[in-house]
Amino acid sequence: MAESEGGEKTEEPTLKKLDDALKRGDVAKSQELNVWFGLAAATLAISIFGDGVVSSLGRMLTRFLQSPETIAIDAASLRTMTGGLGIAVAGALALPMLVLMLAAIAGNMVQHPPLVTTDPITPKFSKISPAAGFKRLFSVESLINFLKGLIKIAIVGVVIWTVVWPERSKVASLTATDVAALLPVLKSLTLKVLVASVAVFAVMAIGDYLWQRHRWRERLKMTVQEVREEHKQQEGDPHIKARIRAIRHERSKKRMMAAVPTATVVVMNPTHYAVALKYDAGMNAPMCVAKGVDALALRIRKLAEESGVTVIENPPLARSLHAALDVDREIPAEHYKAVAEVIGFVMRRKGRN
Repeated sequence: MAESEGGEKTEEPTLKKLDDALKRGDVAKSQELNVWFGLAAATLAISIFGDGVVSSLGRMLTRFLQSPETIAIDAASLRTMTGGLGIAVAGALALPMLVLMLAAIAGNMVQHPPLVTTDPITPKFSKISPAAGFKRLFSVESLINFLKGLIKIAIVGVVIWTVVWPERSKVASLTATDVAALLPVLKSLTLKVLVASVAVFAVMAIGDYLWQRHRWRERLKMTVQEVREEHKQQEGDPHIKARIRAIRHERSKKRMMAAVPTATVVVMNPTHYAVALKYDAGMNAPMCVAKGVDALALRIRKLAEESGVTVIENPPLARSLHAALDVDREIPAEHYKAVAEVIGFVMRRKGRN
């Protein structure tokens, strides 16, 4: 337990710790999941818009590949041709690029909610510190990312080889293929490679996301002392809260003692319990305006005697009223008869005086 209370982070992060991390932009994020969304979007874009893009690019490239000698090479002609070619390419690729952009947004949205924070771009010495940079370069996370990169390269190589090798004879004959037939073949091969890559990278993306989330929560774990400090900040320092309670109790006691002179009668034990009751015409029932035990009971008695309030010794009634009543509360119905007798006695005695 002593070791846990030290620097070892054994406690799960609290909701406040998670919220603070979110506000800083510190979230669990997998780049592999973003890559998968990009590949899936590219596959979808090629399958939907591929024919139109291939047709547009085929018409643009036919002149360059079949009769390049007819192209004027003066400055004005080149500017016109380049501008027209750029507009045509942009138009052909507009919808596929929109799909890729939406996929990039979706890849981040599924991992964490949208947030706006300047913390990642805030200048920090640790970002430019050579020591910190060296530490990040040779950290465990850097090694893992390096190994993941090698694995991805190997997987992509295997996927390309698996898809292209059966089509090697067709690929070899592409040099003699007509331009109009060249692009559809390339589209078909590209689509096969992408579909295979999407299937393989789906497994990698899910595994990497789970790993990144595990690493994120491990990084945010807290020590026992940190949990205590956070609880203290949220709930307040126990010493301060105790002091506030003591001040409130003292103020309440002063208000209670100030109400003793207004009481009709004080019922005593005679020294251990004291309950001051007040009754005026129009009240539904007598009310407790002060009560106390031991030293406080004696103070209530003394103040009552000094103020001319009648003090009656009735130990059973004093004990039962003290247990059943709170200050500024009417007496319960079961004590009506006994209290009525006491107050009636006080009223009769005052009438005789």
